[in-house]
Amino acid sequence: MARIELRGVAHAYGPAPESDKDWALRPLELVWQDGGAYALLGPSGCGKTTLLNIISGLLRPTRGQVHINGVDVTAAPPQARNIAQVFQFPVIYDTMTVSENLAFPLHNRGVGKAETQARVEEVAALLELTPDLRRRASGLSADMRQRISLGRGLVRKDVAAILLDEPLTVIDPHVKWLLRRKLKQVHESLKVTLVYVTHDQVEALTLADQVVVMNQGRVVQAGTPQELFERPADTFVGYFIGSPGMNLLPCAVEPDGAVVEGQRIPLAPEVCAKAKADGGELRLGIRPEFLRRVREGTPASVRVEVTQVEELGRYRIATAKLGAQVVKVRLPEEERVAAGESCWLEFPAKWTTLYAGGRAVS
Repeated sequence: MARIELRGVAHAYGPAPESDKDWALRPLELVWQDGGAYALLGPSGCGKTTLLNIISGLLRPTRGQVHINGVDVTAAPPQARNIAQVFQFPVIYDTMTVSENLAFPLHNRGVGKAETQARVEEVAALLELTPDLRRRASGLSADMRQRISLGRGLVRKDVAAILLDEPLTVIDPHVKWLLRRKLKQVHESLKVTLVYVTHDQVEALTLADQVVVMNQGRVVQAGTPQELFERPADTFVGYFIGSPGMNLLPCAVEPDGAVVEGQRIPLAPEVCAKAKADGGELRLGIRPEFLRRVREGTPASVRVEVTQVEELGRYRIATAKLGAQVVKVRLPEEERVAAGESCWLEFPAKWTTLYAGGRAVS
């Protein structure tokens, strides 16, 4: 098991970095507790894989230190860190059987035959590979190959952490959920520290206890899936997480409310005062799930014009115009609305966030 601590870690691939654009990974501080399940979530090129490779030892950071269980391993090679890494494309040997692939890491470390066999059978049962132990790896499906790759990381009892770099990207969509469930079961069974890199919010939010959201080499917010959804600290988090993402509406601020396209939405006076003091572009944020269709005249409500309605089975997504701004609202199946209609939407204070310069005002 491993407690992973990153102290002022930053990385640049080029020499003599000066400006922000020279850094692939900006300075960050993170602590991941022993046995936790964590996800690094963000768009391609945001620094997720760079950070993962720094933890595993494949890459030495330009600045900062990596500590595992209190020991500085910044300069230590991968084999000295007791960490297993599973890549996007499965790394297995086609000429070997499934059993031989699983046993390979143990043979390399001189583990005895009886112990190796027992460990292979244990891991194969955990990953539902027992019926296929005698099969050659060549010709196996992508999900089976990825399970073998994962098994090779799990087979060593001394593994302190498992790092997974977008392992489900090459898997067919209809079996992704099966592997997500299996990964969750593996973590719950072994309690090994797990760090999962992905650009898919569904994978991150279903697998991890805590999600680290990254953008342009920075950590913009770390928290539980519920915290990231309900209380995004940054407009990027609000928009990136959710389907559709958070509504972010340019606004002006009065002493006790925000004004969007001439319509006023009440806010706490202290929040309005702090937003003015913070400076930067002001935006009002609310998720489509938290907007409510109400009667005309309801407090904290605004009038909108519905332009489109998407039927999505048990709910529908309505697109509406608030002046020149576009607003998305999620409506229950039984609530009917049609394009061309006008309606009133309430902004509940509990779920409405004011952002100044891209950061939440609280």
